Amino acid sequence: MNQIPLTVLALIASIAASAAPAADSYPVKPIRMIVPFSPGGTSDTLARILGQKMTEQWGQQIVVDFRPGASGIIGTEIAMRAAADGYTLMHGNLAQFAINPSLFSKLPYDTPRDFMPLSLVATAPQLLVVNPSLAVKDVRGLIDLAKASPGKLNFGSGGSGTLAYVGGELFKSMTSTNIVHVSYKGTVLALTDLMAGQVQMLFSDMPIALPHTKTAKLRALAVTSPQRSMLAAGVPTIAESGLPGFALVNSWGIFAPRGVPQPIVGKLHAELVRAHTLADLKERYTNLGVEATSSTPQQFTEFITMEAAKFAKVLRESGAKVN
Repeated sequence: MNQIPLTVLALIASIAASAAPAADSYPVKPIRMIVPFSPGGTSDTLARILGQKMTEQWGQQIVVDFRPGASGIIGTEIAMRAAADGYTLMHGNLAQFAINPSLFSKLPYDTPRDFMPLSLVATAPQLLVVNPSLAVKDVRGLIDLAKASPGKLNFGSGGSGTLAYVGGELFKSMTSTNIVHVSYKGTVLALTDLMAGQVQMLFSDMPIALPHTKTAKLRALAVTSPQRSMLAAGVPTIAESGLPGFALVNSWGIFAPRGVPQPIVGKLHAELVRAHTLADLKERYTNLGVEATSSTPQQFTEFITMEAAKFAKVLRESGAKVN
């Protein structure tokens, strides 16, 4: 058997010796947290809340870096190509890892190959909202209107790979209706056009849409979770409004490029868990309509695999596809 040259052994030893001090002192400079969606959305808000807590704990600034476009693909690719040193993270959501692989025939990234899922951090249902000028008061009325006017209603989304898009396509499939999809570069832009009457309906993250329902700028018809939400009192679920089995819940998590040294992964994970046990962070999340949570990297990886399989089935049955 060939022996390993002494020079190679010395190099390995020096790398191992330097790894521990690097992890012990981490972080020694600001950390970039990429948000692959436009400012003002749920990912932005959650990233800023989390970044503040991490900054307070570590004394190093967490810099939120917006890289929107192409259903989160642009920002995800930027995160993938960043140095695997723990100084670039991504605040991602379900879309990039559980929906895009079944929608797009070709992606520049592969989750198991290119990313280290660190922890799940939040979950939340979506809210089905319509422009108040639309002559419907509930989901049944929306279905009847769509059936009576095929191709006349539009639904907005923050991009073809977002949960809002999947929600709209699933709604069309389950109701056998023809509703036209209008894609935006972020849910906030879609919401703005919804309030202006340019589109008629939207599946939105609750933190973005809920405040506008309280000022009558939007009308909430239903939540997409299996059970009603305490934050949207009196708003029924879609499942109980005539579409049994309809359920969509969004989730967010923190990712690092694959290859970050395990000691740094451990420190990052421990900090994410700590931050999401803080009472004030949990309260701020709750006020937004999301639930703070955490997981081990392995649990998060298994969750992504499970969700990807579920959405592959949903998208296959709905016929939704992006070329």
